[in-house]
Amino acid sequence: MTRAMALDHGDQNIRVNCVCPGDTDTPMLREEARQLGEQTDKFLAEAARRPLKRIGRPEDIAQAVLYLASDAASFVTGTALVVDGGGLAGG
Repeated sequence: MTRAMALDHGDQNIRVNCVCPGDTDTPMLREEARQLGEQTDKFLAEAARRPLKRIGRPEDIAQAVLYLASDAASFVTGTALVVDGGGLAGG
């Protein structure tokens, strides 16, 4: 959908991108631990097992969005920006 919308709206100078966050320390992630019956600290420690050795913070995701909304990304469209501390890269 991101790529299709980027193609459809590029001639209007509208950029369309997608941010794909990894595990991020939010109330929703902590609620997931509770619903699964997991200890929150243990659940968050497991989520931090990625190349950058930490769980994401809301600010990490916000910075990615800020970049895509800025002039620094003026030639970026139709892409998915993965912000997951290297989780998809493996580790």
